[in-house]
Amino acid sequence: MRTKWTLILLGAAAVLLVPWMVVLGLTLPANTEVRHWSLAWIGLDVLMAAGCATTALLGLRGDSRARLTSSATASVAVLDAWFDITTAQSGPALALAAACAVAETALAGVCAFLALCDRRPSRAPASPEGHS
Repeated sequence: MRTKWTLILLGAAAVLLVPWMVVLGLTLPANTEVRHWSLAWIGLDVLMAAGCATTALLGLRGDSRARLTSSATASVAVLDAWFDITTAQSGPALALAAACAVAETALAGVCAFLALCDRRPSRAPASPEGHS
């Protein structure tokens, strides 16, 4: 029952985000100066590296939780690719961003494949029955 209400709230959040996106589209400036720009980009790469390493370690141990870390890593890679493309200046910077986005999208595809197709039994401890 708890899972059903969580999913209903998740669906409601999706619906409520639509008008918020409209507000953002109408009110955000076309460009802005950003503080800690390099830290933001390094942070995405740290998340991707940590996700790749964690997925590899868990996967090599046969732990089905690698599917979770792989899924999260795919999301971070897509996010990084999106920001690479949308924040790049035109010209050589955009070409470099596109090349990076291709690599990140490939990583996301591999991670999604692992998350969806790994059917090995888990060696992780099972949760007690009756808990959701």
